[in-house]
Amino acid sequence: MPTQTTSFHRALQPLILLFAAAANAAAASYTNHTVGGATGWFFNASTNSSAADYSKWAASRTFDLGDFLVFNMNTNTTVVQTYNQTTYNSCSADDASDTDTVIYDTGATTFGQQDTISVPLTIQGPNYFFSDAGDDGVQCEQGMRFKIVVNHGSGLPPSLNQPPPPPYTAPPTSQPPPVFEGGGGGQGESINSGWVRHGGGFSTVMPVGLGVFGVWMLG
Repeated sequence: MPTQTTSFHRALQPLILLFAAAANAAAASYTNHTVGGATGWFFNASTNSSAADYSKWAASRTFDLGDFLVFNMNTNTTVVQTYNQTTYNSCSADDASDTDTVIYDTGATTFGQQDTISVPLTIQGPNYFFSDAGDDGVQCEQGMRFKIVVNHGSGLPPSLNQPPPPPYTAPPTSQPPPVFEGGGGGQGESINSGWVRHGGGFSTVMPVGLGVFGVWMLG
């Protein structure tokens, strides 16, 4: 016969499971980091300087897999993400590899247009960001860049933990069947039909079964 204490524990089990699920959800929460805070991701062309100290901003925060960086910006600047320190130090994506560098583009075509780009953090370890706009990477050289270290945290959420698409493979080029000309018509050969000149007249040659049927037309 169950005791009163056992019955009480059984009654609490649904509540315990509910609190455990809530704790797990809280532990697996992710953060949207607005780059530069309220200042955003901007470059002041008049003073030839970045609108904020982005390295200082990045150093004050913790970044985990599954977090997002939100760049509030305009089309005067760009967003380049790379895992290659050499590319980062050069302030240029011109010679970067497609396997370690991404240039984000929303498709906006108007210069100075307000824009927002959200970048998911999907690779653990050092991540580098910069703007390569301006002559010779001037924006990057003048402060439009920062480095972060992405921790594992709760890991990637299912929405970001997808295998990459398979590489594109061009379909094989179809080849036309071989054509053999002649009067034999043996097995495995195809014979072209058409007009053939024969001295005083013309004949048309048409394939019939495995042989050739000729119709003469005298001139």
